[in-house]
Amino acid sequence: MSKPLALVYYSNMLPGGQLTVRLQDLGYRVQSVSSAAHLPPACERDRPLVVVAELFPPADARAAVARLKGNPATGHIPVLGFSREHDAAAQAHAREAGVTLLAANDAIVEQLPQLLDQILQV
Repeated sequence: MSKPLALVYYSNMLPGGQLTVRLQDLGYRVQSVSSAAHLPPACERDRPLVVVAELFPPADARAAVARLKGNPATGHIPVLGFSREHDAAAQAHAREAGVTLLAANDAIVEQLPQLLDQILQV
């Protein structure tokens, strides 16, 4: 049996690099996407179990998630977003884009197993 695929987009090495290693430690096959614009086509092509995306710069990443969620072929894929901004406005913008759950940068690596469990139950 092959490992489930986690598609990851991040622009900042911390926590992005740590997140990739942590996903591998949890038994995921990890594929990184170099830009938010590449996220929707990569999801359609590679069919990941989960997407983990840094919502910075916010407009680019949120637009990519909205395209991903608006596509019938990829709309079912849960998206775990993370951002430095974790206030009510950031959460509202993430929800509007279709992010399943938004986590803070400083907590995502440590709480990753619980966050993944939560979004995969949705």
